[in-house]
Amino acid sequence: MTAREDLFSQNAARSLNRPLAERCRPRQLDDVLGHDKVLGPGAFLRGQIESGRLPSLILWGPPGVGKTTIARILADATGMQMVELSATQSGVREVKDVIERAHQRFAFEQKPTLLFIDEIHRFNKTQQDALLQATEQGVIILIGATTENPSFEVNAALLSRCRVVPLESLGREALERIVRRALETDPLLRERALTISGMEALLYHGGGDARKTLNILEAALNMAPVGETTDLTTELIEQAAEGIVLPYDKKNDYHYDTISAFIKSVRGSDPDAAVYWLARMLQGGEDPLFIARRLIILASEDIGNAEPYALSLANAAFDAVKKIGMPEARIILAQATTYLASVPKSNAAYRAIDAALDTVKKTGALPVPLHLRNAPTRLMKELKYGAGYKYPHNFDGHFVRQSYLPEDLKTRRFYRPSNSGREARLKERLRQLWPSKGDSDD
Repeated sequence: MTAREDLFSQNAARSLNRPLAERCRPRQLDDVLGHDKVLGPGAFLRGQIESGRLPSLILWGPPGVGKTTIARILADATGMQMVELSATQSGVREVKDVIERAHQRFAFEQKPTLLFIDEIHRFNKTQQDALLQATEQGVIILIGATTENPSFEVNAALLSRCRVVPLESLGREALERIVRRALETDPLLRERALTISGMEALLYHGGGDARKTLNILEAALNMAPVGETTDLTTELIEQAAEGIVLPYDKKNDYHYDTISAFIKSVRGSDPDAAVYWLARMLQGGEDPLFIARRLIILASEDIGNAEPYALSLANAAFDAVKKIGMPEARIILAQATTYLASVPKSNAAYRAIDAALDTVKKTGALPVPLHLRNAPTRLMKELKYGAGYKYPHNFDGHFVRQSYLPEDLKTRRFYRPSNSGREARLKERLRQLWPSKGDSDD
């Protein structure tokens, strides 16, 4: 064996010693799966590559969806020299060194340098500001990768110089295709005559993350007994995935997106979806009292008088969760969640107070009608405070028609009961009591 052949053999061995996810990293644009919206035919990035003019980008998406891979493929496809930095390990000095070398290269070759910064959201303002001039001048093409919302984590000046490209979690089909491709192309997997009867478990625990999915696959393979054929069963996948937690960040996008899905599911009267998102939050370590507080708000905002008991139940659930704590608090939250999701809905009370506040802002402090004013002194009585007030309990049905609003608003309606649940009865009663108001807003 020649020295050259020996070098190639050593390089191949080192390559096979890399993690499976790294060995299976796509090298061409067409090999990237799950991002047709930005990479497919006619999509934005595909068009930029074909034009040969790549803008600065912020690749925003959850872990394991291919942000680094896409950056490397973009560099290869456009023929740009690429420098990679990690925001967790680099500071202003490293950034300035890269920019200085990029200036030199641009001066001699008239070509920009592609600077890829992983986890760019971890750069502080000073570090981000160091990128501005070179990005503006086109000396560097910046590609930042972040799992956090760039609107909050990347300063406005840098954001204005970049195109934000959202990348979604990988769907089940894309993940399965990635696994199947690994089985067909990776030398170490091919030599094991591998089958995966636990594919559903593998895709579930992968959670839309290609790297995590392949890591679990590799771990399960290492745990499996060596034989002529190897089947990665559901039990083996579960063992390999043990200790892996679902992605959830109690301060950032996962937190806000998940609580939003939870509230919308309860509002939409889908207890199955609601309890699923509840489980996602609890599994991710969300504060159960935060969830309980949101249920109290929802009970008034989205259910209201369609089922007045909802507020009492939500409030009781909060008190119980506070007393009991996890893990038993999950049962209390599940009861409150499924009940609130199942009962009739109305936001009439919520709309009423907002409409009233809007009117107050527009009309100011209109005087209280004299007959509604209190008259504790002789002077007030002489000024006719309280004169003409009719005490409802002195009349049949404990009701008498009189105006309770300022004169300019005497026919205004703020509360419009729905036809849902118990509120429908309130609507009928109020229609009989106040026929003159009708449906008027004026």
